[in-house]
Amino acid sequence: MALGRSRTITVEPPELGRTAGLAWARFAPQGPAVGSLLIIHGADSAKESHFDYARLARAAGWCALCFDVRGHGESEGELNAGVLDDLAAMAGELPRDVPLALRGSSMGGYLAIVAAQPLGASAVVAICPAPSEQLVRGLRVGRFAFAVAARALEAFLSEHDDLQAVTSYAGGLLLLHAEGDETVPFQHSVALDAAADLADPKRILLFPGGHHRSIQHDAELQAESLRFLGRAIG
Repeated sequence: MALGRSRTITVEPPELGRTAGLAWARFAPQGPAVGSLLIIHGADSAKESHFDYARLARAAGWCALCFDVRGHGESEGELNAGVLDDLAAMAGELPRDVPLALRGSSMGGYLAIVAAQPLGASAVVAICPAPSEQLVRGLRVGRFAFAVAARALEAFLSEHDDLQAVTSYAGGLLLLHAEGDETVPFQHSVALDAAADLADPKRILLFPGGHHRSIQHDAELQAESLRFLGRAIG
């Protein structure tokens, strides 16, 4: 019996780099990028957790960058009150002549929301975004394993409320949340959606069941979020 020929599938690796002590991986398309996409992971995670999404974004024409938030992975130092400066530094490693979008999960969703206006982002995708007060509580009880300047970060979280930040954000906003999320109640995304009066376009998708990480790697929802980003940047 003749055997079929084997096929080798080549996956283009990302470009790896380091800026201001932050380790990053950039997924650039073959031609000009339709947009720049900064991908922000959650607490106690790492950039590699979102390489699957970055590859899909690259295939759709985006230049996507994943990075290790300070205190995580291969990045140097502790997560501290300078996190917005870190996000700006990472956005600076993306093309600047196209619209910028942010995509974050859990703590990364919170950071995407509070950083959207300062960074001039045209669109945000927030997956099960954690509220600032919940992150503060987690710091106080030592829930997180990442390296952190706790007092400085707690002050930052207290001064940067995501519900307040979203009220003045006028870009595109997509909120994705599993109703079975055991870590962040889905009602927080409902509250964010209600507060985002200026966001345009705006959409919230709630899913029965699931858990805190069930949405991040769902291929159908990843594709839907990229379609939303495409509409948001026109």
